[in-house]
Amino acid sequence: MNDFINHSFFTANEPVNQKVVFGNKSRNNIAKLARGLGNRVLLVTDKGLTSAGHPQEIKFLLEKDGFHVTLFDGSKENPTESSVQECVDLAKASKIDLIIGLGGGSSMDTAKGCNFVLTNGGRMSDFWGIGKATQQMHPFIAIPTTAGTGSECQSFALISHDESHKKMACGDPKALPSVTILDPELTLSQPFSVTACTGIDALSHALESAVTKSRNVFSERHASKAFQLISLHLPTVFENPDDLASRGKVLLGASHAGAAIEHSMLGAAHSIANPLTARKGLVHGIAVGLALPKIIKFNAHQTEARKIYADLSKKNEIADKNCSDETAVELLINCIEKLIHRAGFPLSLSELKFTQEDIPSLALDASEQWTARFNPRPLTLDDFENIYSSLFSSIPC
Repeated sequence: MNDFINHSFFTANEPVNQKVVFGNKSRNNIAKLARGLGNRVLLVTDKGLTSAGHPQEIKFLLEKDGFHVTLFDGSKENPTESSVQECVDLAKASKIDLIIGLGGGSSMDTAKGCNFVLTNGGRMSDFWGIGKATQQMHPFIAIPTTAGTGSECQSFALISHDESHKKMACGDPKALPSVTILDPELTLSQPFSVTACTGIDALSHALESAVTKSRNVFSERHASKAFQLISLHLPTVFENPDDLASRGKVLLGASHAGAAIEHSMLGAAHSIANPLTARKGLVHGIAVGLALPKIIKFNAHQTEARKIYADLSKKNEIADKNCSDETAVELLINCIEKLIHRAGFPLSLSELKFTQEDIPSLALDASEQWTARFNPRPLTLDDFENIYSSLFSSIPC
């Protein structure tokens, strides 16, 4: 793999201001890439990665080149306003001028959230929505260690409200990473369960962003590339987690999916998934994996969405190019269901201790999720209830 990805990651006329670096050991370029962006660094990560030694390596490389580095390893899954504030307090005390996020989506969200509050004041709920940061933000470098959220190519921080547990999508172009480093070697330390959850999440990002109401030429390109890379190489990663070449392709695909989200948002699979996480702490990748086949089937009743799904299925040889769009979508759904089985996920809400009595409140929460408004086919409250009801039946083999 080359140290620097070719310029085809972004098109020449694409509205983006971000450098993406890709390749094994590309993390070794961190000091060179950070030069000129700031000198007092806040390195945001989690304790699991501290145990694996990754933050210490990045810290050493930076300090060897004269940077002052403060480590915050208190990121937690589904970061909240209060956990972001802990990061802000440390950043203030250290007078930082550059932020680096190292880890999965939670570390990225914590780092971005810290940047919002540190530079603009207030609290995360003040930035719920798009473009609410009035002041310039610190430069941000993203170094993902999971191939999943694509947060390294997005300007959004997803932060949970402490009381309601609702996820607040806080986005602003100023929050987009200045530099993203994609080093496949950093993904080797994650256990299979994390690989599986993040991989399925990335797959859902590619398929949801491909069909949203806000889709455009940029999101279509990124979503198509993401699906190609992830659908082809994720099965190999599941079978052989040490296959570094395949891991690199999935990591690259997840980042393309993140760029697709940046341009076109997500859809109802995430609206279905988020209440499951908020209610019982269900891991996001599992929740969205359960929902994705049902939402594709629901959306495929709309002609345009069905055509997009079918084209992805045919172009990636999941379906024969001469088959009907309906058959191509069915084969696409079958492909996803097989991946979910290989991931070892629970296959129904019954296995996760949900009951039929939970359906009305889950449906109401899902209908209020921000991603629902971008779904290509509108959903009523009854639609959400019907989809949740269907999730009590096991995903077929």
